[in-house]
Amino acid sequence: MILLTGVTGTVGRLVARCLTTAEPVRLLARDPCRAAAYAGPGTEVVGGDFGEPASLDAALAGVRAAFLVTSDPLAPAHDEHFVTAARRAGVRHVVKLSARAVTEPDADDLVTRWQRNAEELLRASGLAWTLLRPRAFMSNTLGWAPSIRAEGVVRAFHGASPNATVDPRDIAEVAALALTGAVLPGRAHSLTGPAAISAAEQVAVLSGLLRRPLRLVELTREQAYAGLLARLPRPVADALLESAVRQGAGAKARVEPTVRTLLGRPARPYRTWARDHLAAFGDG
Repeated sequence: MILLTGVTGTVGRLVARCLTTAEPVRLLARDPCRAAAYAGPGTEVVGGDFGEPASLDAALAGVRAAFLVTSDPLAPAHDEHFVTAARRAGVRHVVKLSARAVTEPDADDLVTRWQRNAEELLRASGLAWTLLRPRAFMSNTLGWAPSIRAEGVVRAFHGASPNATVDPRDIAEVAALALTGAVLPGRAHSLTGPAAISAAEQVAVLSGLLRRPLRLVELTREQAYAGLLARLPRPVADALLESAVRQGAGAKARVEPTVRTLLGRPARPYRTWARDHLAAFGDG
């Protein structure tokens, strides 16, 4: 049995779609009704909450391998609860979605420390493990869609700074290989796209595909921070701003060959991702 968590999020949903195996698959979510929309034929959907350890025992019963996605840096116990329950249930392999920044000594924000500690917890658990460390998701630019449709404008902080963003579909395909045993456990994989790209360059790609002019408005640090605070708790906003400042200094431009090595093909470029999701921004 393979268990998938995070199936209402971007990567978890894609793993559920691309996982091809004769082994039974189970989806774990706080809202099983919502998760059921991503369940394939014969896929089981169960309820559970990382914050309630007792709810994880039934979900992990009979599970051989699990895909672990936690999303709240203010709740570090979630990883501990899952790993403890997995060990108790006899799970043999956990594939953990982490972040590229954990390997970078100058990254010491709250979110990075949380992911770094979660990795250490899993490696010390006695379970077989695989760590997936992606750079920023290309799909993050979906956050621009409302202003592109309404105004033809994208607002960004450090719009000229590059980031080796990765297509979430590539992350999901690597996760599926790890879960089915095609990628050996005990390794960490840094996942990037084929080239570093700035927000300004992404806007240019979208403009060309949409066949209409788009304008990039550079946010000040204060404006960027205010936008983060409007939707996130202050500690998380602080961490994301610190991360953005690192990107502005060039810390996120390095490209890794891992996707090509593991999947046997080049990582998808941003243009491909944007073309495949163009309807979200307005038809070209």
